[in-house]
Amino acid sequence: MLGIKGINTFYGKLQALWDVSFEVKEKEIVSLVGANGAGKTTILKTISNILHPSSGVIEFMGIRIDRMPSHRIVEMGISHIPEGKKLFPDMTVRENLELGAFASETWKRKEERLTLVYQIFPRLKEREKQLARTLSGGEQQMLAMGRGLMSMPRLYMLDEPSSGLAPLLIKELFEVIKILRDQGTTILLVEQNTQRALEISDRGYVLENGRITLEGMGEELLANEYVKVAYLGL
Repeated sequence: MLGIKGINTFYGKLQALWDVSFEVKEKEIVSLVGANGAGKTTILKTISNILHPSSGVIEFMGIRIDRMPSHRIVEMGISHIPEGKKLFPDMTVRENLELGAFASETWKRKEERLTLVYQIFPRLKEREKQLARTLSGGEQQMLAMGRGLMSMPRLYMLDEPSSGLAPLLIKELFEVIKILRDQGTTILLVEQNTQRALEISDRGYVLENGRITLEGMGEELLANEYVKVAYLGL
């Protein structure tokens, strides 16, 4: 579904990604794990073309997208839920969700998508008329994820969704991610909680200093001695 080939990305003169290549197959969960500053968020921003790669190729469903504007990438079926939620705080829950369906094709099915999101996150239905800033941290994360689902994504990219959440909410969050995969949505997950991420992943990649250093099945990486020491504290 998604092919990343030899991507190099810079922040000004500072190189953040070095010849990064990986793939995401349809209907699987793929995790990108690594320490803070490893380049995980930069990869998602590069896929969304928020950051422009200096070289390399990104293809989605066989179509090159690294030169497309971000709104076209969303229309193709890629949804990016950024770290820190990035909600519109003085808009209601429903208004935030509706903005996720703003593209013309998805707007026609807005009510259908709202029904689906409220089924997945019933708490959002209860708080439909509340301002986003009045929600708890967990509810705000649900809203960010729900807004991303409104665009009918084929590829759903999540950046640190468990950040700042209580353990019980983290467990619920990862259950939702598995449900979405089981319903046919492909997931690309960036997550600091390496244990949780790899437990639910079909495959994973370890990123260090802007380079992919390890790859394998989720269970293989969990059993890898280097991963145990460096990322699991074992």
